[in-house]
Amino acid sequence: MPTPTYETCCIKNVNITHDVYEIEFEKPEGFTFEAGQFVLFQVPLPENPVDTQPRAYSIASAPHEAKLLFVIKVMAGGRASRWVAESLKEGDTVHMQGPFGRFFLQDSPEDILMVCTGTGIAPFRSHLLTMMETASIRNTHLFFGNYKEEDIFWKEYLEKMDAQNDWFTFVPVLSNGSQNWHGQCGFVQDAIAATIDGISSTHLYICGNPAMAEAVKKTAMEEWGMKKEKVHVEGFI
Repeated sequence: MPTPTYETCCIKNVNITHDVYEIEFEKPEGFTFEAGQFVLFQVPLPENPVDTQPRAYSIASAPHEAKLLFVIKVMAGGRASRWVAESLKEGDTVHMQGPFGRFFLQDSPEDILMVCTGTGIAPFRSHLLTMMETASIRNTHLFFGNYKEEDIFWKEYLEKMDAQNDWFTFVPVLSNGSQNWHGQCGFVQDAIAATIDGISSTHLYICGNPAMAEAVKKTAMEEWGMKKEKVHVEGFI
């Protein structure tokens, strides 16, 4: 059976960093999904709205939330980037198909290690809120890699979550932090090794920059001794 398609309405489109937009849509009637899944939006050209192509984005909202939340990174000349930055506005009707994907948390009592860069954090927000909603809490570290301080979004939200929950630890990592940055710097895999003991006994989930994902996966299996079945990578962000 084909994956169903839906019409939805944009209710928010806000630029939250110099190259990331936070977008919210009404949840269509009958649309259900699991944390970690993604949808395909039919993305039009701003100058020719009937010319559409599908683009995949992970759902950042949790299944129990009333709206659908996404974060989209814009890149010069990209179809979806132009759509988000130039034409998508509140009240617009958008066609989407889904849900797709199986980037689910494994049914295991072992600790969770989440590693992401940029908008790759989207499915992890969904996972974290779902864990709290369903009381399926496990010791969880979230390593969030970015370039500079101004690239970090949802920082206060995640720091508050860290402060209020002893099972959750948020670790922002910058590859080019300023002299005023006192957090972790460098590659996320190095920050992980410096922060966590017993890495090999965790389940590792990676989403974001493909080069980062490959580097972390390689380090996990070759240096940390993680088994392949404990390393989970999402290709769509």
